[in-house]
Amino acid sequence: MTVLDISATAALADDFAGDLITPAHPAYEDQRRIWNGEIDRRPAVLARCQGASDVAAALRWARDRGLPVAVRGGGHGIAGHSLVDDGVVVDLSGMRGAVVDPTTRTVAAQGGALNAHVDREGQAFGLAMTSGYISHTGIAGLTLGGGIGHLMRKLGLAIDALRSCQVVVADGSIVRASETENPDLFWGLRGGGGNFGVVTDFTFELQPLGPTILAGLVAWPADEAPTVLAFLRDFMADAPDEVGLMANLRLAPALPLFPEHLHGRPIIGLVATYAGPVEEGERVLAPVRALGHPVLDTIAPKPYVAHQKFLDPAVPHGRHYYWKSHRLGPLTGDVIDTICEHLATISSPLSTVPIFSFGGAMSRVPEDATAFPHRDASHDINIVASWLPEQAGDADRHRAWVRGFFDALAPHTRGVYVNFTSDDAQTRVQEAYTPVQWERLRTLKTAWDPDNVFRGNANIPPLG
Repeated sequence: MTVLDISATAALADDFAGDLITPAHPAYEDQRRIWNGEIDRRPAVLARCQGASDVAAALRWARDRGLPVAVRGGGHGIAGHSLVDDGVVVDLSGMRGAVVDPTTRTVAAQGGALNAHVDREGQAFGLAMTSGYISHTGIAGLTLGGGIGHLMRKLGLAIDALRSCQVVVADGSIVRASETENPDLFWGLRGGGGNFGVVTDFTFELQPLGPTILAGLVAWPADEAPTVLAFLRDFMADAPDEVGLMANLRLAPALPLFPEHLHGRPIIGLVATYAGPVEEGERVLAPVRALGHPVLDTIAPKPYVAHQKFLDPAVPHGRHYYWKSHRLGPLTGDVIDTICEHLATISSPLSTVPIFSFGGAMSRVPEDATAFPHRDASHDINIVASWLPEQAGDADRHRAWVRGFFDALAPHTRGVYVNFTSDDAQTRVQEAYTPVQWERLRTLKTAWDPDNVFRGNANIPPLG
């Protein structure tokens, strides 16, 4: 492990307002932990920034010493890109401000803000944007990869709401990016991941929503999964934009919500969100609630911010996670059969298989407007294995289940959502974009980061 001498870190401290945490610091072990407990990396320095000037100073200092760089916003990425062994973590997790301007219906969010911060501040004024499915996900990583969420069919992706941002680029310069300022960079930031710089401030446009919406979970035993998935395919084909519907397959947890005879057995659920008047939602979602023989129905009027935290308990910090993902077209009979077959062999009671439904507003944005591809796809499936830290001996078995499931769906793939990549090869990262987007992104990378300083990510290499 790289250990920096005192004079080296002192040189950074002279130009840094935040905290510098090295392995000798009492907070080091705690501060180097991120959401995925499977990731165990030991940075030389965690540079906990207070603003863009701190980010610029840390980048320049790392480059001068030839140290690798990682960027941490929410620290929620599955692959652990927000940590690096023997390098510098540019840590924005202390920069969590989110300020709403109700006159312009915008929110200015710092690079370390979480979905929960943006949701809470927006809802104080009855406003919202698409901000992901888990409230403790960082808004930066979510947005830079595209930003899917409960509201995407009504309000578009997070990148569709992005109006401008402040970026610290590879040479330490601080620039603005928008449709009128550095528009090429702005295009790449909307879907290209963290390849082009560190975004320290985002400005998003908000839309009226809430504070009460109709939302909740309907669940069925696994033997009804083929019917439920076929219903999802057909219902979402012409559902109004206000409908968000996400399938989730897993073993039923031993909670009073579920019948005791189903505890530990495979189930399928549909998480419903209606981004419109509650009375209208009751009518539109009635077919979901009438389908088959549900064992649970929690759909009811509820605060939007509460619904945004609904799935949080299923993916807490510190558990070990591994996933792989496919973007899919309509759920054909073969796809449904494959999903149900692998649900029956799920290896952990903590694992889940969310299937996200596209369409609506997000699908009507021209593909060349941003670096987010395949907007005409129907679904994204994310195969998520999870286990407790003390179950490390079972990790290979859980990973094997994910890989087998992933391989079985490979003939039906339409690429991958870049935020759902993990240990995927470079060719798989390339499949997150169209060929035209990939070449444009590589050209952009060459212009803004020719030395590939920002390579701790789903990397887009510079040309040559």
